Amino acid sequence: MKKILLIALTALFAAMPLARADGRSDYVKQIENCEAIIREFMADKNHAIPDTVLREARAIVITSQFEAGLIFGMKGGYGVIMVKRGDGTWSIPVLIRAGEASVGLQVGGKSIETVYIITDDATPKVLFTKRLNVGADAKAVAGPKYAEAESVSKEILKVPVLVYVKNKGLMAGATVKAGYMSRNDDANRKFYNTEYTMPELLYGNFVPPPPEVQPLMAFIKQIVPEAEAPAQAAE
Repeated sequence: MKKILLIALTALFAAMPLARADGRSDYVKQIENCEAIIREFMADKNHAIPDTVLREARAIVITSQFEAGLIFGMKGGYGVIMVKRGDGTWSIPVLIRAGEASVGLQVGGKSIETVYIITDDATPKVLFTKRLNVGADAKAVAGPKYAEAESVSKEILKVPVLVYVKNKGLMAGATVKAGYMSRNDDANRKFYNTEYTMPELLYGNFVPPPPEVQPLMAFIKQIVPEAEAPAQAAE
């Protein structure tokens, strides 16, 4: 009995750090990690996203998901979403929650790093009102890799969510379920020091990008250039 109690207490204390209130520095690390994830994807031709796919992006989501806990088997994660607005510019990265991924764990079976290319304007807005279950609320397939760029079909580019995960067994076009995403207003309130929530942060210009998000924004603009402003007519 004592042994069982000791194991239970050990599991409880192991889970306590996950329940603590994250501070701004934690969110900085999350954003930096998301930047590192997409840079690593794009640097590896086995996982890089083709230009033909990136040109169709209306939103990009980067997530890091993990398993934690000894007895409770808790799963959780975090990520960021950026949308391409009507004027062709990219939004600031907005923090989200992510979890329950089932597209195949990475080395060690402890984490999943995923990049989602969303090809329509409606799917990101699902997060405004409810949790978005990838593969259920929005059809999702494995996206073609850089090495397969020449064979990218128009049909794949019409799928709302293209999923990129470091899993060699995931074939382009295969239907996948990649867990869920949900808004995290508390995290964004602390990080951006604002009362604006996800809709305003994604589609408005109310909050200037702090220095910590600028490297990620610059990289996204590098791989998916913003629309050029129309030239002014000569007077």
